Amino acid sequence: MAALTTVTGARAGRRPALGPHLSRKRKLFWPFAAPALALYLAFLVLPTIATVVLSFTSWSGAGDTPRPQGVGNYVRMWQSETFRYAFGNTLVYVFLGGVGTFLLAFLFTMVLRDMRGGKIVRAILFFPNIVAPVALGMFLGFVFKYQPGKQGLANYVLEHLGADAAKFLAPENVTGVVTASLIWASSGFYITILMAAVDQIPPYLYEDADLGGASPWQKFRSITLPLTWDVVGVAGVLWTINALKIFELVFVLAGPGTYAPPNRAWTLGIYVFDRTFGSNGTPDFGAACACAVAMIALVSILVVLLRRLMRRDAIQF
Repeated sequence: MAALTTVTGARAGRRPALGPHLSRKRKLFWPFAAPALALYLAFLVLPTIATVVLSFTSWSGAGDTPRPQGVGNYVRMWQSETFRYAFGNTLVYVFLGGVGTFLLAFLFTMVLRDMRGGKIVRAILFFPNIVAPVALGMFLGFVFKYQPGKQGLANYVLEHLGADAAKFLAPENVTGVVTASLIWASSGFYITILMAAVDQIPPYLYEDADLGGASPWQKFRSITLPLTWDVVGVAGVLWTINALKIFELVFVLAGPGTYAPPNRAWTLGIYVFDRTFGSNGTPDFGAACACAVAMIALVSILVVLLRRLMRRDAIQF
């Protein structure tokens, strides 16, 4: 009995032998994974570490030696009124723009599911995402242009309706215009994502709801939203990351023909651009890196909070 126990224990302590197929897969893992990991390390991890290190220095670029500054860059950044404008505008784009984009996406999701030609409408709504942000900003600049006698399309319509022309692209108004433009331009992308998830929902669930007399809102609340919740969470993360990086649309709309938009229209991306290339011809890479680190911290916090808020038990269907 003791010998049998010893043999059984020895067999239990050994790892089971892998089959030839699993063994080959394990041998192939590192040859395939190593190049991707090397690229990830070279183009993401190491630059991020270098950015954090340089954020504690004063450095004007090639030919200059980085000098330690401690947290001086961060202190000056938070005390800067320009940074506060940039930080506030970026949060407006993330939250207000996100709410508007997803409300529009949910509305179209409810309509397009039962609509004939829904796929064609979906393709039309997606079109603004194909256009480069710079080209889109130039087009919207013509639409919202304020020039007496040669107004843009928006002011042309207002004047023909008997209203006064508006300075849409004035510094105090441009944040609202960019937010509305973002909602219009981005909603097609998120409509496409949500509709792809809706297409996977079994049709009989909606048929049962129709037999029960459910309204479109009740079907959306009780069927569509719960069964696409995970996709909504992923879409929210994508929106948060993209909205924090907004640069081209604001730069073109708020500052056409100038070095940079007025300070009241800045975003964090424009702040990094200004400190990198230097409005007075002297770049300050340390300050730019400090703002970049703040952007990394902000997006990390928002994504973690969003994932926690969106966490729910998986629903099988």
